[in-house]
Amino acid sequence: QLQLAESGGGLVQPGGSLRLSCTASGSTLNYYAVAWFRQAPGKEREGVSIISVHDGSTWYRDSVKGRFAISRDNTETTVYLQMNSLKPEDTAVYFCAALRALTIVGMPQENQFRSWGQGTQVTVSS
Repeated sequence: QLQLAESGGGLVQPGGSLRLSCTASGSTLNYYAVAWFRQAPGKEREGVSIISVHDGSTWYRDSVKGRFAISRDNTETTVYLQMNSLKPEDTAVYFCAALRALTIVGMPQENQFRSWGQGTQVTVSS
């Protein structure tokens, strides 16, 4: 059974960078698409970005385009989210989630994701 674990969160000043990692165990990610979601206090969870590990297709929400980059490693066990030019409004708990898909077009509905990590806190503050 696929299990996911996030790491890399922390406190960073506005304009700074962080790289989040989502590491899989129990299975490789080759036949999965892996997404990053985030949930800020008092707000609904929202999709940030997603990548198909199989063909590398990606999607980003408009507010992070040009600042965030999603990628996967060659071992097909880890997906990264490089976050640059961070803003206070990026503060949230970031979750990774996976669904079986060889390619993606846009962000699937949240209820289609069967595997979720526990989340990692990202705080952008001076």
